[in-house]
This record gives sequence, structure tokens and C-alpha cells, in this order.
Amino acid sequence: MKKTILALLAVGTMVACKKNETTTANESADSTAMSAPADTGMTTTTGDSASTMNQNNGAANTTLSDQDKKFADAAAKGGMMEVMMGELAKTNAQNATVKSLGAMMVTDHGKANEELKSWASMAKYTLPTSLDAEKQKKYDDLKAKKGAEFDRAYTDLMVSDHKMDIAEFKKEASSGTESSLKAFASKTLPTLEHHLMESEKAKAAVK
Repeated sequence: MKKTILALLAVGTMVACKKNETTTANESADSTAMSAPADTGMTTTTGDSASTMNQNNGAANTTLSDQDKKFADAAAKGGMMEVMMGELAKTNAQNATVKSLGAMMVTDHGKANEELKSWASMAKYTLPTSLDAEKQKKYDDLKAKKGAEFDRAYTDLMVSDHKMDIAEFKKEASSGTESSLKAFASKTLPTLEHHLMESEKAKAAVK
């Protein structure tokens, strides 16, 4: 009889322990489930999207070398200045040859500027939209002149600027890395060489 009671007590104790273990295990599982945040998943997603954004931002200019970027910026600012000064020549010049030179600059550099903008749009490259301080000063100084004084100053500028332009365009045509930009430089060179020749003629005419 005693043995039977002891056996029952032992079974009862074991059952009770099992219940406690099960309850503890369930509670542990519940707390684990509740405390397992979605942070890790969110962090991974955010990291991936940030990585993707960085890749997208960096993808645009991967094919452009420093030479390409330097050339594109200089060509954009130089082209703008040529058009602005050409407009001045059409109104401020005294000599008919200088007026004609200015009109040619507006037309030809205007076309080249549009071609460069089209290239920049396709290449997803942002060109300068205003003159730098040096070119702005040249423009402002020229704007203050009129008549024969303007003619001499303008033709001097056109000769010196086109010599520099030709050197820059030749460098891009030979050592640039972006094929479309190199093609633009090569295509524009004959026009710049013609401008230099006409500028030298106009300079000789107003001495």
C-alpha cells in the first residue's frame, strides 16, 4: 500500500514538473517571438536600397575621365562667352567686319553649345550654366567699350581665345576617353580654326 502511494506521488510530481517545463518553454518561446524584432530585416532592406541608390548615382559618370569633364566644362563656359561677346559685337562694334565676326560667333557657337548640351543630357553630365569669374570679368570689361576701342579689344580676345580653344579641342580629340565627346571635339575643330583665321583678319582690319 505504501509503495502504491509513493508511486502515485512520484508520478504526480513528474507530471507537475513536466507542466512547469512546458509552460516555461512556451513562455520562453512566446517572449522570443515577441522580442524577435523585424529590425534586422529592415536594416538589411535599408542597406540594400542605399547601396542601390549609391550605385545609381555613381553610374552616370563612370565612363568620363577627368580630361573629359575638364574639357566639357571649359567648352560650355567658353561657348557661352563667345555667344555673349558676339551679341555685344553686333551692337557695340564700329567696323562692319567686326560686326560680321560677332554674328558668326553667335551662330556657330550657339549651334556647338546646343550639341554639347545634347551630349550632356545623354551622358547624364551636368554642364556649368554660367561663366566663371575670369570669363565674366572679360565680358564685363568688353561690355564697357564702344566703337574703335571695342573693335580692337574684341578682335584681340577672339584671336587669343580661339588659339586656346583649338588647343583644348585637339587635346580632347586625341586623349579623351568618351567617344561621343571626342567626336564632338573633332567635328568642331575646323569651325574653330576658321574662326581664328577670320578673327586675325578682323584684328588686322582695325589696327
